[in-house]
Amino acid sequence: MRLEGKVAIVTGAGRGLGKGIALKMAKEGAKVIVSDVISDNADECVKEIKEAGGEAVAFTGNIAKLEDVNAVFETAINSFGRIDIVVNNAGINRDTMLHKMTDEQWDTVIGVNLTGTFYMTREAAKRMREQESGRIINIASMSWLGNVGQANYAASKAGVVGLTKTATRELAKKGITCNAICPGFIETDMTRSVPEKVWDIMVSKIPAGRAGSPEDVGNLIAFLASDEASYINGQVIEVSGGMIL
Repeated sequence: MRLEGKVAIVTGAGRGLGKGIALKMAKEGAKVIVSDVISDNADECVKEIKEAGGEAVAFTGNIAKLEDVNAVFETAINSFGRIDIVVNNAGINRDTMLHKMTDEQWDTVIGVNLTGTFYMTREAAKRMREQESGRIINIASMSWLGNVGQANYAASKAGVVGLTKTATRELAKKGITCNAICPGFIETDMTRSVPEKVWDIMVSKIPAGRAGSPEDVGNLIAFLASDEASYINGQVIEVSGGMIL
């Protein structure tokens, strides 16, 4: 129960990786704001947390909208009185080759993945500076180094890494840490929907011999969110089983 008494916001927490993170943080004792664009998914995650004996509140909103970002922080304060941890997990992809990518595909991905993460990080910084403590954990991607068909996604995640490094330099003296996680090939509903041949190719690139699980990522995030990780700051950490793109 390393997060007992802490309050966490997890975005994109209604399913997949985000849900795994939210469940893990609740298991470690955190009170969780489960934020997602789909209300039914957020409600289901909250239900699972409560059935396991944890505390959680659902929030429906889009982090690309500033009013929703303000509202999720107010929900956390009104529900639990404070905010200790923000996990910026919400993200989307609109993959296509660079020469075919539309303005809309570019703007939509940058809007959620980078601008939304900026909005969340900025609001977290304002509030955490006042209490002189806090943990900001941004979900980037191994694709930040570049990946075929993902110019928009890779650019957004590279931006998240730069944002994380800058936030570290600005906030560390206030007792706030900011780290980025780069998951590899993680087994979720989305990745399981790919053709079996594609699945096998992806897994073949992983020295560990298997896809990762949301819990693999959640374990690291629970540690980084804890008091034990107070001197780990500004890092970009892969959770990939040794995968090389």
